[in-house]
This record gives sequence, structure tokens and C-alpha cells, in this order.
Amino acid sequence: MDSLAAEAVIAGQLAAYNARDIEAFMAFWHEGAEIFEHSSTLLAAGAAEIRARHLIRFQEPDLHGELIARMSVGNLVVDREIVTRNFPDGLGTLDVIAIYQVEGDKIARAWFKMGMPRLGSS
Repeated sequence: MDSLAAEAVIAGQLAAYNARDIEAFMAFWHEGAEIFEHSSTLLAAGAAEIRARHLIRFQEPDLHGELIARMSVGNLVVDREIVTRNFPDGLGTLDVIAIYQVEGDKIARAWFKMGMPRLGSS
């Protein structure tokens, strides 16, 4: 797969994430996709679990992923983001490294390494 095509898939899913548009967001995921906390803790398996996980997240009024950097080789895309979230203790941000494996025009697997939340930041 061409790196630019893979990056376009990831750019589209990030835009849908930031719009909190679950239908547009899910259009970028394979039916059997898997999401992991880096490196091997399974967080969601299959489109239904990914949808359920994100329906909850999309309820957060301040949710936003700010892309800091993106690089890719073939079908593997790595993003560094700062994500703004509404945590139980208040508004904050966290650093995220996201690694996406794209197959065709959809995300097949994703791994996320998340930093510690910083409350009071935006």
C-alpha cells in the first residue's frame, strides 16, 4: 500500500473523530478491526466494540485530537497527538502515540500509547 493513501485514511478518521461523527468515523474501520493499548492489551475487537467505545467518548463536549506529527511507511501510519478530554476530574490533555495498520482503505489494527492526563490544560 502507498504511504500517502494510508495517511489519507488516518487523516479522514481523525477528522471524523474531531467532528464526533460516529458514522463517518466507523467508515474508516474494518469490521474485524482491533484496538490495543500498546503493546498487546486488547481494548476493543470488532466494529461493534469500537463503535460502543467511541459513542461514549464522543459524548465529551471538549474532545479533540490535535495532530502534532505524522509519519508512515507503506500501510503503517504513526501519529503523535495531543488529545483534549473531559476527564472525571475535569478538562485536561494527554499525549498520545497512535500506530495504525491500514489494509485497503480501512484501519485493521491500531495501537495507542497514552501519557498521563494533565488536568486544567487545553
